[in-house]
Amino acid sequence: MTSSITVSPDFKRRTLLAAAGLAALAGIAACSTVSVPTGEGAGVSSSATATLAGIRSSAGLPTLTPDTQLEQAALQQAGYMASRERMSHTTAWGKDFASRMKDNGVRGAAAENIAEGRFDLEKLFDIWMHSAGHRRNMLDQDFSRFGLAYVRDGRDPALRYWALVLGR
Repeated sequence: MTSSITVSPDFKRRTLLAAAGLAALAGIAACSTVSVPTGEGAGVSSSATATLAGIRSSAGLPTLTPDTQLEQAALQQAGYMASRERMSHTTAWGKDFASRMKDNGVRGAAAENIAEGRFDLEKLFDIWMHSAGHRRNMLDQDFSRFGLAYVRDGRDPALRYWALVLGR
């Protein structure tokens, strides 16, 4: 005996959409298998407090306070840059600095310095102090807090992607 089943157009469309959704999830899961850089640079803000205090006091400015919220924003950006192997203030998802700060709950004026290289904390600040824009950010009298982080490149452990986020 032969039987036939009739499938409605709505069922076909739902099945197709479900299959497309599963394919998209599989694609996202595949992206997570990419070499992930290590994030041991979290918590580096406290190491930079004295360096930043010296820089700011030489300009007659008060010290900056390490801030975990700003450090988290810095760590996210450093991780993004390391995963893409390039410096950028914008992510691949079109998130610019302002939208990233908003997403991290950072309100008010903020600025970001980024760097890539095989150097330590002392050299990092030396480089930034010799760059007009970076220097201006660190000496902005409106800022009272900061977060600094780096992420090592997963392929070259000496290469670090740094991000400094300054805020009110």
